[in-house]
Amino acid sequence: MTEQHRVTAPTPSPGEKLKGPASYFPSIEKTYGRPVQEWLDLVADRLDSQRHMEVVDWLKSEHGMGHGHANAIVAYVKAKLAD
Repeated sequence: MTEQHRVTAPTPSPGEKLKGPASYFPSIEKTYGRPVQEWLDLVADRLDSQRHMEVVDWLKSEHGMGHGHANAIVAYVKAKLAD
C-alpha cells in the first residue's frame, strides 16, 4: 500500500529545472537533511488551521528554517491545495 500525500513533491525530468517556489526544494533538502515530501506533509496539515505566515513562523522557530525556504514550502503547498 502506498502512502497518500495531500500535496506531492514535484519530480522533474532529468535536466529539467524546477520553477517558482519549487526551485528552492533541492537546497531545502540539502540544508535541512529531510526530504521535501516530509516538509510538504507537515505544512499541509498545519494549513488546515493556521494562516500562511503562522506556518512560515513555525517552520522558522521550530525547525530553524530560513524565511525564504519556509515561505517557498508554504506557498507551494497553498497553491497545490487550491488546485
